[in-house]
Amino acid sequence: MTETASSEIRRQKRLLRKSCREKAALLSSEYRRAASRKITDFIRLSPFYRSASSVFLYLSTETEPDTHALLEQAFADGKKVYVPRCISRTEMKAVRLSEDTELAVNSYGIAEPVWSAGEETLLPGEPDLVVLPCVSASRDGRRLGHGAGFYDRFLEERPGFKVCLCFEALLCADIPVTARDIRMDLVVTECSVPDAPEEAL
Repeated sequence: MTETASSEIRRQKRLLRKSCREKAALLSSEYRRAASRKITDFIRLSPFYRSASSVFLYLSTETEPDTHALLEQAFADGKKVYVPRCISRTEMKAVRLSEDTELAVNSYGIAEPVWSAGEETLLPGEPDLVVLPCVSASRDGRRLGHGAGFYDRFLEERPGFKVCLCFEALLCADIPVTARDIRMDLVVTECSVPDAPEEAL
């Protein structure tokens, strides 16, 4: 891809992020709560969740599909739970979370585990399931992130079934991507997902 083409895709992403964030700001708290419950139910009943021993899960902000109920479900089911922690402006790592792990809000406004010298990170072959946030996504698995590239770099050599959670109201039919953007195995909204792989339903 030429530098000109790459620059144009970055421009398109910026415009789409702005548009989707404006839409997200207009979503009611009632819509978010109801949609988040349906998304959580879809995930917890899915074969890819039930078969996973280790789960990487983002800690949601108020504008994203809420993952707190899913987090509690994973603890109740005895799964190993990992969440992201930023360690620099360009890199994050997955840190094992327990029910009593201390959390703090980082400079991005996202809760993350407070650093600990004895913190546990992913073992080889983990995680089995990766649950990611987005600004927007398409049904065919293209994901528009917040622009820092943390998740794409993190996922480059990670295994696991990759699921992106998105409110139906924020789906876009056409998400501009580059070769470095990691495609999701499944995008889950509060509505049915007709393009989902049969083995995921």
